[in-house]
Amino acid sequence: MNVALFIACFNDTLFPSTGRAVVRLLERLGHTVEFPLEQTCCGQMHFNSGYPDEALPLARRFVRVFAGCDAVVSPSASCVGMVRREFAHLAERAADELLAADAAELAPRVFELSELLVDELGVEDVGAYYPHRVTYHPTCHGLRGLGLGDRPLRLLRAVRGIELVELPDAEECCGFGGTFSVKNADVSAAMLADKLRCIGDTGSEVCTAGDNSCLMHIGGGLTRLQAGVRTVHLAEILAATESDRSR
Repeated sequence: MNVALFIACFNDTLFPSTGRAVVRLLERLGHTVEFPLEQTCCGQMHFNSGYPDEALPLARRFVRVFAGCDAVVSPSASCVGMVRREFAHLAERAADELLAADAAELAPRVFELSELLVDELGVEDVGAYYPHRVTYHPTCHGLRGLGLGDRPLRLLRAVRGIELVELPDAEECCGFGGTFSVKNADVSAAMLADKLRCIGDTGSEVCTAGDNSCLMHIGGGLTRLQAGVRTVHLAEILAATESDRSR
C-alpha cells in the first residue's frame, strides 16, 4: 500500500522522531510511505481556540494536498479527529460545497496509526522488540473521539520483550486538552497529578500513548517529580527492533 504521512505540526516541530518511526515501521512492513511537502497544520489549534475563519484555509489546503492519496496516516489522534469530524463543520459554516464534498471523500482514508495497522493492513504483530516495563495512556481524542478501543493495546501486547502493565483509571484525562491546560491551569494540574500518581503505581519505566501532546504534558510532570519514567510515543515502540537494544 502507498501511504501518505501527515506528521502534524506539533510532531514536526517538537517530536520529529515520531514521524521517522512511522516511516521506519511501515517500510519494514513492506509499504511505501510518501511525505507531501506542501502539508501544513490541519487547523485544529485554530478551530479549538474559537478561530474557525483561520482554520478554514488550512482545511482547504489539507484536502488539496492529500486528495490523491490512497491512505493518509497520522501519529496524532486529535489531528485525525479534526479531519474526519470538524472539516465538515467548517465547510458547512462557510457554505463551501466543494470543501464539503472533498472532505467527505477524503475523510474515510485518513487514519490514526493503530487504525491503519489493525483495520486496514490487518496486522497486530509488527515485529517489534522493546524490553521495558510499559504502561499505556489512552488519550481522549483516541478513546472518545475516534473510538480506538483496544487497538493500541493489541499492538503493544504483540511486542516482544515488553512487560505491559495496566494503568489504573486509564480512561481519565491527563488534563492537557490543548489550551485547556493554559486557560484552566489549576484544574489541569490537579488532573495531571492524578494521572502521574496512577502511572507511578504501575512501577513502569515508560508511559506510552498515541498523542505526543498528552505525552508532553505527562512527561513534563514526570520530569518535575524526578519520577524516572520516560514518555515514548506508540509509534516509536512499534518501530523498535532487537537491533535497537540501546533505546
